Amino acid sequence: MISPLLLLAIGLVMVIGGIVWLRMHAFLALALAAIVVGGLTPSVYLERHYLLEKQESIERAKELAGQSVGKRVADGFGRTCSKVGILIAMAAIIGTCLMESGAAIRIVRSALSVFGERRAPEAMAGSSFLLGIPVFFDTLFYLMIPLAKALALQTKRNYLLYVLAIVAGGAMTHSLVPPTPGPLLVAGELGVDLGRMIVGGLLVGSFGMAGAFAYARWYNRRNPMEVRSGEDSDKGKLLQFAQVKDSELPGLLFSLSPILLPVVLIAGNSFLQQISLEHQPGWFSSLKEFSALLGEKNLALSLGAVLALLLLSRSSVSKDSELGPAVRKSLKGAGVIILITGMGGAFGGILQQTSLGLDVRSFASSNELGSLGVLLLAFFATSAIRIAQGSATVAMITSVGIVGGLVSQGFGVHPVYLALAIGCGAKPIPWMNDSGFWVVGKLSGLTEKETLKTFSVVIALQGIVGIVAVLAFAYFFPHFLF
Repeated sequence: MISPLLLLAIGLVMVIGGIVWLRMHAFLALALAAIVVGGLTPSVYLERHYLLEKQESIERAKELAGQSVGKRVADGFGRTCSKVGILIAMAAIIGTCLMESGAAIRIVRSALSVFGERRAPEAMAGSSFLLGIPVFFDTLFYLMIPLAKALALQTKRNYLLYVLAIVAGGAMTHSLVPPTPGPLLVAGELGVDLGRMIVGGLLVGSFGMAGAFAYARWYNRRNPMEVRSGEDSDKGKLLQFAQVKDSELPGLLFSLSPILLPVVLIAGNSFLQQISLEHQPGWFSSLKEFSALLGEKNLALSLGAVLALLLLSRSSVSKDSELGPAVRKSLKGAGVIILITGMGGAFGGILQQTSLGLDVRSFASSNELGSLGVLLLAFFATSAIRIAQGSATVAMITSVGIVGGLVSQGFGVHPVYLALAIGCGAKPIPWMNDSGFWVVGKLSGLTEKETLKTFSVVIALQGIVGIVAVLAFAYFFPHFLF
């Protein structure tokens, strides 16, 4: 009988081979892998999965095991989309409106004015870290690189540091802080409260950003570089944003509100729900109910999207922009991400149905892995997939299907830390099969060798420093902060 590990190998080869060698779209590669692995999975594995891992009755386990592979893949796809679909769509609207309204430029310029020219690299990293929450990294880099070049021409130094500061900040939140697709799906699959995931992602992400930024500053001192022209001549609209006058930009608080409101509502609700008073006053009960209403993740992101659309409608930067085209542009990109994430969730579910989690649990038990060992296992498993096929998101959604079952198997691992370990594992090591490698290299004017020494190392250090932070938090705060 075919083993679960062989089924995993077949699935990984199909995903990696399809994306890297056959140049297939990630959605198709994941779909084919899910169907093939699901079709090859013996019914005895399916029954064992539903019986031992899902705690279903014998009759129910047999019934579920008898479903066709198409039904199981479709159920996994639908279940994942129901968790992340609205969130990804609203985050895309927020990101597009922040850019087209000039709000993103306002945030960056305000940070630069506070930190001053001497601390401009820190301002670039901090701004990118914040903007990376709703804006996908490639888009964020397109937005920020003209500012980095303008700043380097003004200061006549630190061009490479400005570029790497954007990477150190913007790429970190991409793998750790919802509502970006990877951490959003992982949190959903592991049953992690979204508020806790946001807080944990921001804390661990700040350590990862600091470690990566320290290397960027060190490398920049030893390898100074003048401003180089990149292949960004077709990004005229984003280049124009760098020339906009401050008087035309929206206010800072208004610019920040589409990001901060959902974060505060979701994280605040998570914190309040953990508070239990022996004699709870009526006003506090009402506050918790009100917080539960507004802090529900879909509603909170929707409120942020409404603020973002209001921001765009009142912007003097994009006078000719209409809300309809902006929303269509946002949802066009979001639709592809939702499809990939949904099928990735289906593939992860199919891997779980092979009862692979029981084999991973057996491995962890036989090697006496404690909670910290399980976190390292998740980190290295995700890193191996990331190195092989290039996509951090695909690595995360595949890895959670492999190690996700360890949360409920008595290893003492808090699901937040497992989710963060997977997110950190999605960082090392980006190379030529990663789209971000080419975006950063080409737009910055770096050679492939220089990109490997800078971008690849910075991203890898994010993951390494991040997992050290996760292990430290898990050791000192095993039940998380709240």
